[in-house]
Amino acid sequence: MAVAYKDYYEILGVSRTASQDEIRKAYRKLAKEHHPDVNKGNGSDERYKEINEAYEVLKDSEKRKKYDTLGPNWQQGQDFTPPPGWGGGVHMDFGGDAGGFSDFFRTIFGGFASGGRGVSMDDLFRSQSQGRNGDEEMSLELSLEDILRGGTKSISMEQMAQGVNGQPTRSRRTLNVNLPQGVTEGSRIRLKGQGNRGGDLHIVIHVSPHPRFAVEGYDLVTALKVSPWEAALGASVPVTTLDGVVSMKLPAGVQSGKRLRLKEKGLPRRKGAQAGDLIVKIEVVVPEKLSVRERELFESLAKESSFNPRG
Repeated sequence: MAVAYKDYYEILGVSRTASQDEIRKAYRKLAKEHHPDVNKGNGSDERYKEINEAYEVLKDSEKRKKYDTLGPNWQQGQDFTPPPGWGGGVHMDFGGDAGGFSDFFRTIFGGFASGGRGVSMDDLFRSQSQGRNGDEEMSLELSLEDILRGGTKSISMEQMAQGVNGQPTRSRRTLNVNLPQGVTEGSRIRLKGQGNRGGDLHIVIHVSPHPRFAVEGYDLVTALKVSPWEAALGASVPVTTLDGVVSMKLPAGVQSGKRLRLKEKGLPRRKGAQAGDLIVKIEVVVPEKLSVRERELFESLAKESSFNPRG
C-alpha cells in the first residue's frame, strides 16, 4: 500500500550529509519553536510530531542508514511503496496511534497501534541494537520534569513471531522502568534478563528539548530578560526554576551575557550528592517604544552621564 513519503532531512532543514551534531542542533531549535506549550498556532502540534519523527530516525545510525537506502530522489509527500522484504522481526508498540508516528514511519520501521497505553511521543522509546548475548539497547527520551520527579515509566513492547501455518503472531508485554535519582543525558539503566531474546535490556536515557531550559550535565541554563534600570541599579527579580519560581538578587551594574548561578536548582544527582545548579544568563532589554516621560529621562541621563561603553 502506498503511503506519503517523508523527507526527514527537509523537515529538519539539514543536508543529507549533516553530522549528528548538526541534526541535534536543528532538532532542538525546531522543537523549541514548535513545542505545543510555546506555539499555539494552527498545525503546530502536527508539525511538532513531524519534527520528532524526523529526529527519531536521523539521530539513530541504524535507522538513518536504512532510511538512506531508499535513495535521495524522493520528494516530501510523494506516494511511496516500500521495497519487498521490508518489515518483520521485532516491532515496538508505541500505543494508541503508535505514538503519533506516521504511516510512512510504521511502514519502514514497524510498530503497531493498540488500545493499551504504551510509550508516548514524548518518551520516544525505541529499539536500537542487539548485542552478542541477546542483549538489547533501547533509548528512552525523558522530559526534565520526568527526571526531576523520578518514579517509574511504563513501556510496552511487541514482538513478531512465526505462528501456525507461517502466520505472524504478536505477543505483548509491559515493563516498568524505575528511574533512579541522578539520571541525565547518556545515563544507562540495565534491566537484567528483560531483552526479547533472553539477554539484558539496556536503556539509554536522552533528555528531550525544553522550551525554557538547556542542559549542561546536571546544570540547567535559562535566559532572564531584565530592564536597563534593573541592570544598572540592581533588583530582586523572579526566576522560573524547574520546580517553581524563586527570587534572585540581581547585582547592580550587571552586564548582558553575565551568567549568575542559583545553587542546587538544577537536576538531581545521585543520593548524597549536591544537585546541579541553575545558570541564569542575563539579557538586558531596551524598550522598543518610550513614553514622553521615559524619553525625557533617557535624554537627561545621556547629557549628564560620563559613562562611555566604547571607552
